[in-house]
Amino acid sequence: MPVIQLDTIIKAKQEIVFDLARSIDFQSEAVTSSSEKAVAGRTSGLIRLGETVTYSGKHLGVKQSLTTKVTEFDRPYFFVDEMVKGAFKSIRHEHYFELTNDGTLMRDFFKFEAPLGILGWVANKLFLESYMTNFLKGRNKTLKEYAETGKWREILKENY
Repeated sequence: MPVIQLDTIIKAKQEIVFDLARSIDFQSEAVTSSSEKAVAGRTSGLIRLGETVTYSGKHLGVKQSLTTKVTEFDRPYFFVDEMVKGAFKSIRHEHYFELTNDGTLMRDFFKFEAPLGILGWVANKLFLESYMTNFLKGRNKTLKEYAETGKWREILKENY
């Protein structure tokens, strides 16, 4: 099972970074590479423990849906979302947030298992792990931009 680990230093308050990372609106409005939109479950605002969201978007040229559920939650330090339904065999995304001298360290552990046995393993080696890494890096870059420039206020206006 591949594990993607990304560390991103963000010059912003831990609570703001945490809330952007769990914002349905941020994912739907700011992460444009896949045109993901929330279509079921919680479709706006901040997702919480036990809640689900279904996103529909285009990945690898194919329209897909993914339903995740927040299974662990400790604001503003940690939360986990796990796939309930989707194209993968499994997904577990652990989000950690740690206060540092430079702001907030956002650490992602993204664990996934491709479907289809050996075919999934081959797809993973050929392109899937790279694709998912680049997708997460792009999301984190946008989150960093929003948190550091004040654009976060557009997304979290009702919470702050």
